[in-house]
Amino acid sequence: MTLNKLAAGIALGLGAFGLAHAVTTLPTVTIKIVAFNDFHGQLESPGTFRQTPSSAASTNIPVGGVDWMAGYVSDLKNQNPSTVVVSAGDIIGATPLVSALFHDEPTIETMNRLGLEFNAVGNHEFDEGKAELKRMQNGGCHPTDPNSCQGAAVGTPVPFEGADFKFLAANVVETATGKTLFPQYAVKVVGGVRVGFIGMTLKETPTIVTPTGVAGLEFKDEAATVNALIPKLRARGVEAVVVLIHQGGTIPITQSASTINSCDGGLDGSPIKTIVNQLDDEVDLVISGHTHQAYNCQIANKAGRLISVTSANSQGRVLTDIDVAINTANGEVSSVNAENIVVDRRNTGITPNAAIKTIVDNYKALSTPIANRVIGSVSAAITTTANAAGESALGDVIADAQLLATQNVGFGEAVAAFMNPGGIRANLTYPSSAAGEGDGKVTYAEAFTVQPFGNTVVTLTLTGAQIHTLLEQQFTGCTVGYPASAPVTGQPFNRILQVSNSFSYAWQEKGTACDNVDPASIKINGIVVDPAASYRITVNNFMADGGDQYYVLTQGSNRLGGALDLDALENYFSVNGTVAPGPQNRILPAP
Repeated sequence: MTLNKLAAGIALGLGAFGLAHAVTTLPTVTIKIVAFNDFHGQLESPGTFRQTPSSAASTNIPVGGVDWMAGYVSDLKNQNPSTVVVSAGDIIGATPLVSALFHDEPTIETMNRLGLEFNAVGNHEFDEGKAELKRMQNGGCHPTDPNSCQGAAVGTPVPFEGADFKFLAANVVETATGKTLFPQYAVKVVGGVRVGFIGMTLKETPTIVTPTGVAGLEFKDEAATVNALIPKLRARGVEAVVVLIHQGGTIPITQSASTINSCDGGLDGSPIKTIVNQLDDEVDLVISGHTHQAYNCQIANKAGRLISVTSANSQGRVLTDIDVAINTANGEVSSVNAENIVVDRRNTGITPNAAIKTIVDNYKALSTPIANRVIGSVSAAITTTANAAGESALGDVIADAQLLATQNVGFGEAVAAFMNPGGIRANLTYPSSAAGEGDGKVTYAEAFTVQPFGNTVVTLTLTGAQIHTLLEQQFTGCTVGYPASAPVTGQPFNRILQVSNSFSYAWQEKGTACDNVDPASIKINGIVVDPAASYRITVNNFMADGGDQYYVLTQGSNRLGGALDLDALENYFSVNGTVAPGPQNRILPAP
């Protein structure tokens, strides 16, 4: 819905000068859209943000915090009352303890007060399943957890109020009814013009969320879904179309304040560029997310016209300030101007929202005794930094912890454990946290930040041949054993599993699918795995159900559920005392 077609017609009669005069004098209204993505319940500041890719840490900018985000939103609304606040998904899920302990009710409550109006459902919103996600929208107390509905203690309504904003998910369909889980779009009159907001979830969600969380749901193609909705929006008199989509791309630059408005690489090879290239010419703006990147791009749509595609990093570090100019005479969008801005906590021109801060402080007071409990210590920082073979020191420790929790009789009799790298969300640092527990000590909150999903460990039986298949399914291009509904190209990138100290193997990419791991190198307790023999192995429940496209695990037999993964890690600290970084010597590059 652009001025291009109108301008072309005027140009035939007026010439270049007449066109310029006609266009600049057409009556326009400018609406403002404030956007963010991948908030992940980061109610407090996530820390600092670089000034430039190479700047010293001493110059980093303190950023974020939902009270400061709200202050920036208020300031932008003061600049233009015709403002809409939107999110491109993952406002909840993989959240810090101050939100997660209360089933992310604090995030919903503070987002209500920030003024969020529309959220495109992301993959992490499905972490606890569709019933819990609907509770986030509709309100009410959690059916079993007494930590839910703490409004009386924090100053919010009881029972939990639910979201005042709308969840949108145009391409998520309940198979039993054929209806979408949430509305496909919303239409809002802003500045006197009708604006349509289409919400979109990445179609690959079933491959990265616990399968039970998306049971009974179908995730349809994003571009086809958007294009099919355009006639419906036009029929409702919509004058501007905005797509909120939880899918994105990356730029090959270290994220920093100086790069948040760049588009180096043009998002080439990314899912979001492929989607935008297929969009109907009536789409005026795409607000994206998922990749935790900040970029400000112009990408060609199906007609070849360049449209704005934005993303605002993650965890409230950045907001996107977008001005959309619309000709009120004919409803055409004449311009879209976007700017990513850092949520700088030093900005004296911004007043953080005191009421929101009070809510966060009250939740923090409730969670602090749990968060600050010391569960063990480390001899040095234990990080997720992988070596050339894909093995990390922290991955070693977590896999060892899960093997320890499941190796005894009655607890699984496991002989090896595997951990998906995407489930490890942070490092274990050596310096004391802000809680003041002391250098080298690990608090429950720190461990929770490492493993925030609340997964349980599952022990199951695989044959040696299936273990080999599991290792091959780590690599792009190998789709052996994939179900019909799985991505035909296999893994989007190599996902190297972290393995326990009882397991070892060697690999090398040979350019042939499903032929990267030397079967003779696969060993358990130093003995080569027999393809025909059976072995008890431990994974988390996300993986056991085929998460991260390790589909062979769904064929495992004699499943036995166990402890929470976080409890297994705490037990490991309790048994071992001071824990050293893993040796990173279990996965080897093949000669």
